[in-house]
Amino acid sequence: MNIYTEPHIRNSALITIDTQNDFTLDNAPAQITGTQDVVNNMARLLKVFRKEGLPIIHVIRLYLADGSNAELCRRQGIESGNPVAVPGSDGAELVSDLKPDSTIRLQTEQLLAGELQQIGENEFIIYKSRWGAFYRTRLEEFLLQKQCDTLIFSGCNFPNCPRTSLYEASERDFRTAVITDAMSQLYPKGLEEIQNIGTTLFTTAEVENILS
Repeated sequence: MNIYTEPHIRNSALITIDTQNDFTLDNAPAQITGTQDVVNNMARLLKVFRKEGLPIIHVIRLYLADGSNAELCRRQGIESGNPVAVPGSDGAELVSDLKPDSTIRLQTEQLLAGELQQIGENEFIIYKSRWGAFYRTRLEEFLLQKQCDTLIFSGCNFPNCPRTSLYEASERDFRTAVITDAMSQLYPKGLEEIQNIGTTLFTTAEVENILS
């Protein structure tokens, strides 16, 4: 294993990406196939990270009803009346199984202003306006404050936001890992490519064993 990219699990943060109702639940308006199938493993990861007191960051999307903060490829659809992850809606909420308390709701004004919302002892939510979790966010600053050098990625859906965020993390010299059974829409070539930039692949059980 490369000494510069080997993940330090006990010095890591768990990142969940876009596992919100509108992208996850059956028959949701922007359902990503396979995301519902990985929620149980994501919940297992969250449980062990919470038990160990390690940082957790839920990265989410919020699309204003007029589409003004959406990527160009999605803006026309939202403007045409196909809203998704609208601030304040149930569809924008994190999937209930991932919350430390099912009654927690997104503080959308706070998140859209670029602030982190704390939802647990060492658990936070952050809003991103584009594919990458580092794009115009405070994520890097936050991770450096927490003295994390390793990021463990899970969520929805690999070709877009997780993949972009992995490359952004690599550019910032973070060690990275993907939990293969806690990430939707994985495909062989993509896994080969992220391994080529130093990303380690784990299963949920392997991370649980390391931290148990």
